[in-house]
Amino acid sequence: MLTILAFIVTIGVIVTIHEYGHFQVARWCGVKVLRFSIGFGKPLWRKTIGADKTEFVLAAIPFGGYVKMLDENELKAEREHGEASTQQFDYKEADLERAFNRQSVYKRIAIVLAGPVANLLLAIAIYWILLMQGVVGMRPIIGEVEAASVAAKADLVTGETIQSIDGKRVATWSDVSWILLEATFENKVILVKTLSENNKIHQHKLDLTGLSQDADVDILKKVGLNMYRPTVLPIIEEVLPNGAAKAAGLMAGDRITRIDGMPVQTWSTVVNVVKANPEKTLHVEIKRKQDLMNVIVTPHAVTENNAKVGKIGAAVKVDEAQLDNVLIKQKFSMLDSLGMAIEKTWKTSAFSLKMMWYMVTGQTSWKGISGPVTIASYAGESAGLGLAAFMSFIALISISIGVLNLLPIPVLDGGHLMYYMAEIIKGSAVSEQTMLIGQKIGIGLLGLLMMLAIFNDFNRIVAG
Repeated sequence: MLTILAFIVTIGVIVTIHEYGHFQVARWCGVKVLRFSIGFGKPLWRKTIGADKTEFVLAAIPFGGYVKMLDENELKAEREHGEASTQQFDYKEADLERAFNRQSVYKRIAIVLAGPVANLLLAIAIYWILLMQGVVGMRPIIGEVEAASVAAKADLVTGETIQSIDGKRVATWSDVSWILLEATFENKVILVKTLSENNKIHQHKLDLTGLSQDADVDILKKVGLNMYRPTVLPIIEEVLPNGAAKAAGLMAGDRITRIDGMPVQTWSTVVNVVKANPEKTLHVEIKRKQDLMNVIVTPHAVTENNAKVGKIGAAVKVDEAQLDNVLIKQKFSMLDSLGMAIEKTWKTSAFSLKMMWYMVTGQTSWKGISGPVTIASYAGESAGLGLAAFMSFIALISISIGVLNLLPIPVLDGGHLMYYMAEIIKGSAVSEQTMLIGQKIGIGLLGLLMMLAIFNDFNRIVAG
């Protein structure tokens, strides 16, 4: 239910903001707006508002929306095909001066551009708020370095803290991941500056040339780095209601000593075993005060990253001092936050375009394209992590939708912009025949893209 609700909220917010951009700029340009619809298909709710008697609609199919403006070209097409969708709206002959097609090409460009721009502004606003409130991240302290990996060849050592990469200062693992991801696609050797546990500065050359360029693979795992995690004893602090731990009789204060006969020293061992055994019986030995006891626990199966994993519904006891050593909270001023929000949105948009180009040129896999199932899955996971994580997810999807709509594909906003730019260059509008051919091509391309996204979703579910 959380996944479904989070998905509906995500799509609803992004579509509403996108269409509101078109709607508001159309009104500023004097265009008569007939309908503002969130969703497609049969209207579930409708209301007429304002002097223009604009019809606001909430429709049954939530995957998108549209703003219908008075347009003589649409009127002509509807008459030729015997349709009457525009005629049902209230407008007079004098209103035709306010038709979309009678506006200057620059006003039409502004109206079409407003939707994607609204999505990018939404992302900036979300990042701005989050940065002002403070962002918690993990310090880039290196944990286990995978043998024979790129990181091992660069002599990176467990316990070192990454200070900068190619001269760019980093404060969290998120910063490290972003820089490494960009550098991977540039096939470059980067300089990693670290601080050892005895406070000595070290320089490491990390050779990323030749690494596979798949954006859907964890970049840290690809390089051979793991985050440092403090040792947490396997002592339960809280048992959640309706969980497998509660059903098995586990209690706060219990220390897990063995699982299926295997000795347990840290909480991470418990997590790994439980995650790997959804809906499978586990024989767990615990120490309660001075007594050893045996219980049977069957982890509940939940979906995480499109794969089934086990959960028992138990929280661990964590040493606050240890947490302070590995966590960092960054809080910025209003002005600094705004600048950083704009920069983050710009960099994410530019990287999205790069990734699309790499896919077209064959430099990276098309597996990075996600469909509605994957988006819904991540929406649910981010919502489960809290409001800040969910808002960050909405910002990321909003950027993706904004960038996608700017692509020069007919039927998308970018396709219309392409026509209007051609109109400016040639001094007259693109012919109806050209637009009709372009529309068919655009629908075909989007259809292929959607089929690929759904195939990738299906593949992730089946193959994990």
